[in-house]
Amino acid sequence: MAKKKETVGEILFTEDQIRRRAKELGAQISKDYEGEELIAICTLRGSVVWFADLIKNIDLDMSIDFVSASSYGSAQTSSGFVKITLDTEANLYNKSVLIIEDIVDTGTTLQYLIEKFKERGPKSIKVCTMLDKPSRRTNGMVADYIGFTVDDIFIVGYGLDYDQRYRNLPYVSYLTGAPD
Repeated sequence: MAKKKETVGEILFTEDQIRRRAKELGAQISKDYEGEELIAICTLRGSVVWFADLIKNIDLDMSIDFVSASSYGSAQTSSGFVKITLDTEANLYNKSVLIIEDIVDTGTTLQYLIEKFKERGPKSIKVCTMLDKPSRRTNGMVADYIGFTVDDIFIVGYGLDYDQRYRNLPYVSYLTGAPD
């Protein structure tokens, strides 16, 4: 029997919608952190496109850093095991930290990152996510800044992938027919 090929579904959020939301959230973050130095941490790889849009709209004394962690691998569902493959280089001690995520799904990876970053003594840690999928949450994780809420479908595009593909789509969509 032939393997069924996944296909990209309808556009959920256009590039213009995403950029408008990044501008709104950037203004709110700028207001909330006024007078503070912020470290914005991009979760690689999925958040890169959203991260770039968002930080252009944050008017603060800010530095950036990157972390790569995943609980997915090439699967569509979280394995529950988090692996960090690239850690931050910034000194987080007594700093305001904003983790910028592509999507909060089960919350497993994000909860793990927050716990690891707390060990470094930051002043505060908040989360800004482009997409929130609360129906899949396995813990009490709630992002502080949310771009859009999505249903329980496998999201791709605008940095999000399936097996490292579809990241380059200039919009957010979903996959149909993909293997589990």
